[in-house]
Amino acid sequence: MWGVPFGLVGGRLYHVATDYQLYFGEGRNPINALYVWRGGLGVWGAVALGAVGVAIGARLKGIRLLPVLDAVAPGVLVAQAIGRWGNWFNQELYGRPTDLPWGLEIDDAHRPSQYVGQDVLFHPTFLYESLWALAAFAVVIWLDRRFNLGHGRVAALYVMAYTAGRGWIETLRIDDVQLDDVAGLRLNTWTSLVLFVLAAVYFVISARRHPGRETEVYRRPREPEPASSEA
Repeated sequence: MWGVPFGLVGGRLYHVATDYQLYFGEGRNPINALYVWRGGLGVWGAVALGAVGVAIGARLKGIRLLPVLDAVAPGVLVAQAIGRWGNWFNQELYGRPTDLPWGLEIDDAHRPSQYVGQDVLFHPTFLYESLWALAAFAVVIWLDRRFNLGHGRVAALYVMAYTAGRGWIETLRIDDVQLDDVAGLRLNTWTSLVLFVLAAVYFVISARRHPGRETEVYRRPREPEPASSEA
């Protein structure tokens, strides 16, 4: 209830910030940035601000944040796997040309100008990311059950698993982003690398300081349930 609306706002803000040329400048109308049905959403902004919403909801309920993030993280991978199929319907966020048998047909209206009229197929990078997210979900669940993770390590594992795939998938994409090519890499590639390192460092430190899983998820002990008056 808290994470989803915050995530939508964060996703839109990230998209507008990284593709600001679509909304600001000569011949552009900034009010279009508010039209969420035109344009897109940035996953990193959605995850970041969505986590803020989760933190607010957890605090209002008196629940510790890290157990909540651990509980939510695997489901987010499944949600991302489903959400990526929107790119197929919109014919967007595909990769460079390929001769592979699962190459994707893209209408000329949705192609970069250099490929208009050419008989080429493209990498379905959103399909790669969808399959990767589902595989990451299975791995995260297995590792959690195998090693009894807690204290935010499931969430850290989610970040590591997702960014590992997102990093190489970004190298296949050819869609334009205003803030692309930072020191030779796409902005989203750098974001994936930085988040992977930060999550890995947290995972190691957390495992050393807090082995095992939390035994209490509420910030204060809960009041015992009143005894039933029935005989």
